[in-house]
Amino acid sequence: MHETERHRIILAAAQSRPVVTVTELCEVTGSSEATIRRDIAALDVQGKLRRVRGGAEALTPPEQSGLIGRPFSVNEALNIAQKRAIARAAADMCRDGEPIIINGGTTTYQMVHHLTNKRVSVFTNSFIIAEYLIHNSRNPVVIPGGTVYREQNVILSPFGGVVASHFYAKRMFIGCQGIGPHGLMEADPMVVQSELALIGQADELIVLADSTKFSGRSSLILCGLDRIAAVITDSGIRDEDRQMLETAGVRLIVADATAPAEVEPNSA
Repeated sequence: MHETERHRIILAAAQSRPVVTVTELCEVTGSSEATIRRDIAALDVQGKLRRVRGGAEALTPPEQSGLIGRPFSVNEALNIAQKRAIARAAADMCRDGEPIIINGGTTTYQMVHHLTNKRVSVFTNSFIIAEYLIHNSRNPVVIPGGTVYREQNVILSPFGGVVASHFYAKRMFIGCQGIGPHGLMEADPMVVQSELALIGQADELIVLADSTKFSGRSSLILCGLDRIAAVITDSGIRDEDRQMLETAGVRLIVADATAPAEVEPNSA
């Protein structure tokens, strides 16, 4: 990851909570502790944040606590060809008349461009997914109540989801921070709480994860591989990760990122 991108992520993370730790920043950037400490020191010298023991803090405290993880605006351009191919394969699984859940994320967001001509009922905690479908499709859209987290473009509530508990879905499409032998991983406890409630409302859990996510790690496990029906990824997946999914009985779908897109998205 380029230094400029790391600095952007570090500053966004510092602004989203009272103190962001070196460990958290290593997880969301995939960088070493030494690299993150150098970045924090440089940003401290530039007067953009304040270095503290074990991490960093913003010069002005945030008015609203944010979520741990890279901002949507940073993630959206990463591995974009792979994300579009994965999303296209995911949308192909949707049948007219079926209710689906689409969780917030930059890969799941790419599904919306392929759902405009379908007739599906959509529950999503993504503000940007809901907005796109409302303006560009006739699909019914349901969103939960809660707080809009601008950096990630998601709507979350610490009080649980009353609406979500009454929404049944044939499939739930979800991204992740990482995926490994222990299952799906996420970086923020509130995201885990929200996604656990949604997972319970769907017959099948479909994971949209480009091949870099198999190297991603976090301290929070969302669910085990035994809860996952299928993983859609790209051709960069390693043999050991293929074997891991096969052993766990998870269906693997490899999307072709070199195939021409049928729909040109308005944004990444």
